[in-house]
Order: sequence, then C-alpha cells, then structure tokens
Amino acid sequence: MAEKTNFSSKIGLVMATVGSAVGLGNVWRFPAETQANGGAAFLLVYVACTVLLGIPVMLAEFSLGRAGRSDAVGVFQRLSPRTAWWGVGALSILASYLILTFYMVVAGWTLVYLIQSVDGGLFDGLQTIHGTAAADGFFRQKMADYICTDTTPLLATYGMIAINIGVLVWGVQKGIERLSNVLMPVLFVILLALCCVTLTLPGAGEGLEFFLRPDFSKITPGVLVSALGQTFFSLSLGMGILITYSAYYPADTKLGKTSGIVSLMSLLVAVLMGFIIFPAVTSFGLADHELRGATLIFVTLPEVFANLPAPCVWSTLFFVLLLVAALTSCVSIAEVTIAFMQDRLRMGRVKATLVVLLPLVVLSALCSLSFGSLSGFTIFGRTIFDFLDNFATNILLPLVSIGVCVYVGWFAPAGLLRDELTNYGSRRSRSHVLVKWVIRFLAPLMIAMILLSNFIDI
Repeated sequence: MAEKTNFSSKIGLVMATVGSAVGLGNVWRFPAETQANGGAAFLLVYVACTVLLGIPVMLAEFSLGRAGRSDAVGVFQRLSPRTAWWGVGALSILASYLILTFYMVVAGWTLVYLIQSVDGGLFDGLQTIHGTAAADGFFRQKMADYICTDTTPLLATYGMIAINIGVLVWGVQKGIERLSNVLMPVLFVILLALCCVTLTLPGAGEGLEFFLRPDFSKITPGVLVSALGQTFFSLSLGMGILITYSAYYPADTKLGKTSGIVSLMSLLVAVLMGFIIFPAVTSFGLADHELRGATLIFVTLPEVFANLPAPCVWSTLFFVLLLVAALTSCVSIAEVTIAFMQDRLRMGRVKATLVVLLPLVVLSALCSLSFGSLSGFTIFGRTIFDFLDNFATNILLPLVSIGVCVYVGWFAPAGLLRDELTNYGSRRSRSHVLVKWVIRFLAPLMIAMILLSNFIDI
C-alpha cells in the first residue's frame, strides 16, 4: 500500500476535522431539536451527552483510523485480518454515501437561496404583504417555488456536485485542508455577526431564557434519546468520516486534545445558532412557528430577515454560512468513499473522485425530484429523500457506532486504545481507562436506545 497522505499542519488537521463535524446537524437540526424538546433542558442534556459519550466514541474512531492508516474498511482488515469486522466499515461507507445523496440536494437548496438573497429575488413582492400570517404564506410559497419543483433545485444540485468534484480532486492537503482553513473561520465570523444583530433585538431576552434557563421537569427519556441522536449526528459519528480523517493524522497528533477541540467547536456552533434563532423568533412573534427542517431555514428565518434593515444583507450572510456548513459536510462525507476507492481498488485520486461523485447526477436527482414530479413515488410510505434520510441516519449510523464501540472495546488488538491515546507511551495519560469503560458498556447501551426509539415510543 502506498504511504498515506497526512494533513500538512496541526491547524489544518483541526480545521478539517471541525469542518467534518460542523455541518447541517448543528445549523439546521439543533434548533429544531431544541425547540421540540424543552429548550434549555435539551441543551443541558445535549452538552452532557457530548462530553460523556460523544468524545469517547470519537476517540474510538480516531484510534481506529490512525492505527489502521487506511479507509473505513481497510482499518478493520489491517487490525483484524481474516475476520468479518470489516463489515462495520462497509456499513459506514454505505451510510455515508446514502447521506451524501440527499445532503447534496439540501446543499443545492442553500445555493438557490443564496443566489436569491444576493439578487433580492427572495423578498420580491413582500412589500405588498401585511401581517405575520400573510408573510408566512409568502415564504412558504417561495419554498414551494424553489424546492418543490424540478428544474431549479436539480440544476443547483448539479452545481454543488461540480463544486465538490473541484475540491476533492485536489486531495487531502490541497483540497480538503485548504478549503477548511478558509471556510471554518468564515463560518465563525458570520455566526458572531448574526449573533450581534439578534441579541440586540427587542424581546430577545425571552428567547434567551427559553434557550438558557432549564426546566428540569422537561428532561424525559424521550429528550435523552433526542439529545443522544443529536450528539452522534452533529459529531459525524458512525459515518466513517472520523476514521477516514484520522488515518491522515501524523503520528504525534494528540487525539484527546483534538477530540476536545472538535467537540467544543461543534457545541459552540450549536449554541451560537441558538443565540441567533431563539431571540429572533421571539422578537418578531414567530416563537410558535414549528422550527423543523426546511420550515425553519427556508420560511421562518427569511421572515426574521424581512423584519431587519437591509434584509438581503443578513439573508446573504446566513445562506453563505449554511452553504459553508453544507459544503464542508459534503466534502468530508464523500471522502469516506473516495478513500475506500483509492485504498481498496487502487484508483488514482481523480478517477476515484469521479467514480464516487458522478453517480450522484442520477441518485441525487431522484432525491431532488422526490419533492417535485416524483413526490407521489414512495418507499414504505416515504418519499425517496425521506426514506434515505431515515434509513441512513436512524438505522445505519447507530448500528455502525455500536459496532465500532464493541470492536474497540472488546476485540481490537490488545492495547490499541492505550497506545493511540498515549502516542505509544510518549504522553502520560490514564484517560484510556475511562474511555474504554464507556465504549465497552455505556455507549453501546445508550446508542441502542437511539436505534430502538425508531421502533418503539421511548
């Protein structure tokens, strides 16, 4: 096997890994989950789940990747040859590729809204609208025009596929690392700028109270399951991303420190999104809106921006932020399968990138059209988009995470976790003892709760 490429710098390593974790799960999913699960109560449980479970599972994936120095399948084949554990890696590749097919569509929607924000088309005709209900209907119609049709979202999806190819053909250092070094600081700057606006709005304090003052009576088993699911989704656990990226880590990388920084940055983005969303919606009387998925991003937030001076400016900033999150997510998810093609099938970088991304011209198109002309076609009662979303995120990701925990905790070569977390004894640390206990006993049990929640009401 050819020598594995490394990230060229520690800051590049961290920015790339943060970019893989910070994505639509933080910007899109977190506010919706927070609103639906008691506000600050959910935030508190989410932080606890990230620290107590998310970081140990992340360290398990980091250890696998750097020890195996290969793709998500290859690490298991190198560490435990002639066993069936490579199937865990294969499931992670399948999950990540299915997620990529519909993530590319969402990225395309974001591109459409960014273009419409820049040229002012998003707010055309709003001047004749009066009242919150009318404005809500106006932006819902805009969403139908931009998303629930065939041509526009399809072209935007193809545009995002082309952008991803343009980044990924350059490889780890010149493509992924350079992209992350530029876009991650941009993301945080935009987040802070939007926070400065929303936190000074009249009535912002009511939204902050909902987000920051917990009502402990709202902490239920259902909230715990939702917070666990958000933790694993927002940290990109179970997708093979962290295994793949950590294979590019130099041998002296401090895995514990890296996992702490990545988790902290992920939490910070989620909290900043809370500071943006909840003060804004309470200030403009939109707190009773359902902050779910596309409704939050493409209806409620445009209503917020319409109430601000220079709405096109703030809308443009937000959709640049969302596009950054979507692009870094898509790039990292695609890298899982590209690395597999390079390592297992001995493909060159350009060929592997094209083999992985060109089929999305058809597959992502099916997801996009499931909101348009294919909306009547269902699989087990779900549209193509919703079926892939549910199957990959709610079934495959928990299965992969359980498999990783069981393997690293019980079946990996003796001392693997200790050696990787101490850099083969060059760092003094006993954290591996606690991490191993968590991934042996606590993490599989808690992840199983996420999996079971899809079939029973917890």
